[in-house]
Amino acid sequence: MAYQDGSEDRAKSRQVGALRGLAPFIRPYRGMVAMAGVALVATASVSLILPLAVRRVIDGFGVERAALLDQYFGAAMVIAVILALGTGIRYYFVTRLGERVVADIRRALFDRVMGMSPAYFENVMTGEVLSRITTDTTLILSVIGSSVSVALRNVLMLVGGLVLLMLTSSKLTLMVLLIVPAVVVPIIVLGRRVRASSRENQDWIAQSSGKASEALSAVQTVQAFTHEDQTRADFAFVTEKSFASARKRIGTRSVMTFIVIFLAFAGVVGVLWIGAHDVRAGVMTPGQLVQFVIYAVMVAGAVGALSEIWGELQRAAGATERLVEMLNAKDPVQDRAEPKTLPRPVRGEVQFRGVGFAYPSRLGTSALRDVTLTISPGETVALVGPSGAGKSTIFQILLRFFDPQQGAILLDGLDLRDLARADFRKAIALVPQDPVIFATSARDNIRFGHPQATDAEVEAAARAAAAHDFIMALPEGYDSFLGERGVMLSGGQKQRVAIARAILRDAPVLLLDEATSALDAESERAVQQAVERLAVGRTVMVVAHRLATVKRADRIVVIDQGRIVSVGTHDALVAEDGLYARLARLQFTDGVA
Repeated sequence: MAYQDGSEDRAKSRQVGALRGLAPFIRPYRGMVAMAGVALVATASVSLILPLAVRRVIDGFGVERAALLDQYFGAAMVIAVILALGTGIRYYFVTRLGERVVADIRRALFDRVMGMSPAYFENVMTGEVLSRITTDTTLILSVIGSSVSVALRNVLMLVGGLVLLMLTSSKLTLMVLLIVPAVVVPIIVLGRRVRASSRENQDWIAQSSGKASEALSAVQTVQAFTHEDQTRADFAFVTEKSFASARKRIGTRSVMTFIVIFLAFAGVVGVLWIGAHDVRAGVMTPGQLVQFVIYAVMVAGAVGALSEIWGELQRAAGATERLVEMLNAKDPVQDRAEPKTLPRPVRGEVQFRGVGFAYPSRLGTSALRDVTLTISPGETVALVGPSGAGKSTIFQILLRFFDPQQGAILLDGLDLRDLARADFRKAIALVPQDPVIFATSARDNIRFGHPQATDAEVEAAARAAAAHDFIMALPEGYDSFLGERGVMLSGGQKQRVAIARAILRDAPVLLLDEATSALDAESERAVQQAVERLAVGRTVMVVAHRLATVKRADRIVVIDQGRIVSVGTHDALVAEDGLYARLARLQFTDGVA
């Protein structure tokens, strides 16, 4: 199985400038930023004052007045207290800001992704989305909660240290400045390589997360087909690719750190050698030399720290860019700027007018071709046909998970594209072919269809769906935990919970996609009776392969290769001796039932 590095398909980063994408999330917390900034400036300023106090103390040893010497040490102690207090305040506000901003980003990402139509996920793996929400935001937390603060502090230390170096000894400072270009060049050159490998690393991590999510969600299928070794090999491949790109990034950063720190401190040692000769010559006092040494170490340390932080900032810039891309991703299905409101009560008339549709991932293959159909309010219509004929696709575009490329779909005479999706979907209840059971209680799973429903209404819906008895047989009845994806239930039980959910929703339009395919004969009869009672006064569309479940439908629509080939009652379609009759002969032992 081949994999590609997703970074090849992405636009190049604007380097650290991409961090500007975090501004909208930081802006609401200007107060915390200001407090952190004040504490940061205060601690940097106090740090820069300390060498002056050290110089006074050293030169003060030659002064006979002990009281003056005591004052120097007392002042140094006060400075230390201010430094400690300022550092604690800075840590509190910076860390709190980082956690708050990242929480907001995660919420914004999740809110955005939850609103994206299934058309968006045709080309995006959910595992990659989860990687963005977790791994990439963790990088940003590291930057906001630490790196940016440390970087700004070191910039202040660098600038302030250079100014005070110049005031201490302009000759030695000019010699120190000669070292700066030699330090900056590797930061720029190697920093670009660090950024490129960091982005590649994050992309492979996202692919790794996607593969793991896919495999774990289908673990029973993987094991049933003894595909464990191949699945492990696939995951190992992307994991090793991630490690290889991380190793390249680490190696480059290590070389960059070595070069920068060596050049910085080697230069400082050389300058100190000259300074020591100046002290012997009487040009400088010992205190001045020590002061210069401390400032030089501060400047060198600031440069070395900035070289390391630069790599972190570049990694975070790449992560920020990907998150901003996701936040700004265009949903293929969008609501109007000023959508119309679906009038209530909803009558339930559904119309398909010349609908043509192909899935975005395979535009060359039409799933639906010129589908024209009107379903009257309260009518029950069954959609039948071979697998892949387009039956479930009709449900997907009716729910506006996708928009058709041709034609229009209307609900009560209004084009779905003119309505807000959240508005018209409230009028529809769906029982999917593969029912989704959430990792919560049976009661909450059914109540998902109507969050405000009472316990009595939940139980009534379960009875109508022939689910009450098996739910009561669970260890804690309706409060029993059903496990991830409903692993505690059989396939038929999952479908009955999904049907109960749809019954509880009490929507004027009901969509049943193979709703009874996993039921035994007794449960199917019970559910069929429940559906018939529920259908009274509602528009019902049923997709089914088992024709016994659709014989009583008002009309049966036969679909083949995306087209409607015939419409009629069961008896009329059998009499036509077309596709429906052939399907009926295959399923009914008496030939025509």
